[in-house]
Amino acid sequence: MLIERCKPALEKREHVRLDLPVRNVHRTIGGMLGGEVARRFGQEGLPEGTIELHFTGSAGQSFGAFVTRGMTLSLEGDANDYVGKGMSGGILAIRPLRGVDFRAEKNIIVGNTALYGATSGKAFLNGMGGERFAVRNSGATAVIEGVGDTAAST
Repeated sequence: MLIERCKPALEKREHVRLDLPVRNVHRTIGGMLGGEVARRFGQEGLPEGTIELHFTGSAGQSFGAFVTRGMTLSLEGDANDYVGKGMSGGILAIRPLRGVDFRAEKNIIVGNTALYGATSGKAFLNGMGGERFAVRNSGATAVIEGVGDTAAST
């Protein structure tokens, strides 16, 4: 569905912005679209901000996996394990739902093993990450409030 709705970006490099709900059963959001961007445009990808996808809810495993240059995925809510797996140039931004009454920096926003195998890109996470945060990350930049005991140290 994302590939179909992002055709203006894929075919004409036109800006596309979508606002969509997400549920925990939705897994690997952005993965197939990232693959299509890579197939069409190679490592160069698209200009930053060409594809902007905003989700609201609780994302399933591997949210933002394989996002490439030109893709920005934002999530208002939380996400399961493997956020940003294999990310190669995209941007991820995750923050709690508006109106929550807890302190984001004291609560988990993404599950375990985020940014596993990421090679480039940026992740901005307003909350804490689970265990094994950014292990096997070889180039992505992350800004996060806190992480579990076995996070990468670089």
